[in-house]
Amino acid sequence: MTSAAIGTLTSLRNRTCYKPPMSRRPTYDPRTAAEKAFKAATTKPVEAPPKAPLSPPGVKEMVSLRIDRDVLDFFQEDGPGWQDRINAALRKAAGK
Repeated sequence: MTSAAIGTLTSLRNRTCYKPPMSRRPTYDPRTAAEKAFKAATTKPVEAPPKAPLSPPGVKEMVSLRIDRDVLDFFQEDGPGWQDRINAALRKAAGK
C-alpha cells in the first residue's frame, strides 16, 4: 500500500459523520388524544365494594366454626341448647 493510500484511509477514518440533531416527538398526537378521550368517555367509574348489611341488635349471625371434639362434646352433653351455651361462654370470654 502506498503512503498516499494510507493517508487517504487515515483521513477517512478520522472524519466525523454529520449527524443531525435529534428531534423530539411531537407533544400533541391527535390519535393518542382521541384514544384518551374515548377511554375517558367509555370507562365505567370504579365502584366501592358493597358494605355488609348490619344486623339489628340481638339478631344472631350464622357462622361456621371449627372446634375440638372434646369441647363440642362438653357443650352437647346437656342436650338441646348447646349452641346457646357456647354463645354464652364466648360472650363471657369476650367480656360482654
